[in-house]
Amino acid sequence: MISLYTATVPAFRQAIAATRGVLAKAAAFAAEHGRDPATLVDARLIADMLPLNYQVQSIATHSVRALDGARAGEFAPHRAPFPADFAAMDAELAAAEATLAAADASEINGLMGRDMVFAIGSRRMPYLVEDFLLSFSLPNIYFHATTAYDILRAQGVPLGKSDYLGVPRLKAS
Repeated sequence: MISLYTATVPAFRQAIAATRGVLAKAAAFAAEHGRDPATLVDARLIADMLPLNYQVQSIATHSVRALDGARAGEFAPHRAPFPADFAAMDAELAAAEATLAAADASEINGLMGRDMVFAIGSRRMPYLVEDFLLSFSLPNIYFHATTAYDILRAQGVPLGKSDYLGVPRLKAS
């Protein structure tokens, strides 16, 4: 049987690690091609979408901050300023990765069945913790990781599918 922990935390960590690798390649690409890194950090797929640094921040929001919200019984969108550069984006993801690495499986599994709400302005959407994490947070992480990848590909960064996937969880031998 799969647990809430195994369905979420390893997937969060894989997406974070892969995105850190994508960002490292983007920073190297900017340096190698004389591109101002700020143009990549502020790049968007289309004018009405948010920039790369928002996409990266959202990966941390929908992983660590989502788990914090599950513990507290309420999740609200993160309103901090977007990370300013590649170093700040990597630092935010590294902090999320470290927090997730220390997550206790029994504590995360113990959140199952608890009520929580997603609060956005005056709107409150009720969830069970497991439904919030699996049907809202996890899809959001994949959406923002994909969008970050796509922004950088559109800017010419040489990325492939394996960069997006990162290191899958292979069977231990």
